[in-house]
Amino acid sequence: MSPAGSCVFCKIAAGEIPATVVKRADGMLAFKDLSPQAPTHLLVIPTTHVSSLNDAKDAGTLGKLLAFARDIAQETGIATKGYRVVLNTNPDGGQTVFHLHLHVLGGRPMHWPPG
Repeated sequence: MSPAGSCVFCKIAAGEIPATVVKRADGMLAFKDLSPQAPTHLLVIPTTHVSSLNDAKDAGTLGKLLAFARDIAQETGIATKGYRVVLNTNPDGGQTVFHLHLHVLGGRPMHWPPG
């Protein structure tokens, strides 16, 4: 799990690495995934470094993260038909970037089980 100084999402939040930012507000950032798995695939992160859900200590930040994802879904037009929010934790959970983040996927029907 990378320290904050070498974290790619921290660098995106700081503007050191370019990303297609959809929205930034209240310590949260949403940007387009570089390898989209749906017509709309956004990543939602807190702008301060938290490695994973296991390391999240502030319930308020987690609530803000989910509310921000909901707002992004509404603003991008996927909320009414439906969308999926995914949070992967640690390697066996599918986490590859060790900065807490949500995947917001929509624009097509989501199937179950996901994988």
